[in-house]
Amino acid sequence: QVQLVESGGGLVQAGGSLRLSCAASRRAFTSYVMGWFRQAPGKEREFVAAISWSGRSTSYADSVKVRFTISRDNAKNTVYLQMNSLIPEDTAVYYCEARSGNYMSKDLRDYAYWGQGTQVTVSS
Repeated sequence: QVQLVESGGGLVQAGGSLRLSCAASRRAFTSYVMGWFRQAPGKEREFVAAISWSGRSTSYADSVKVRFTISRDNAKNTVYLQMNSLIPEDTAVYYCEARSGNYMSKDLRDYAYWGQGTQVTVSS
């Protein structure tokens, strides 16, 4: 069982930045691909970014590529999402997700663990 706790969300003006963090409880953190997904009101949860267990490989949704950066610190069992040049369309609840293995899936169904989410609101 993996417990995930997100933090770092908040209210920011368009063009601003936020850094989300996700702390994982399990020592075998390096066995998991970590992903960030988001869900806007009335919409399905969608893929944002994923990172391999080593941190050497990453994957992004086209809508956030260049603006967002995913990273991880395996010594701290933590994954991050640096979000720059935020736009109102980025407003959503952001969820940290984990899956075993090393395939950086963009499909939410492939992830077995998730946190409670953190709200990000971007004002225009």
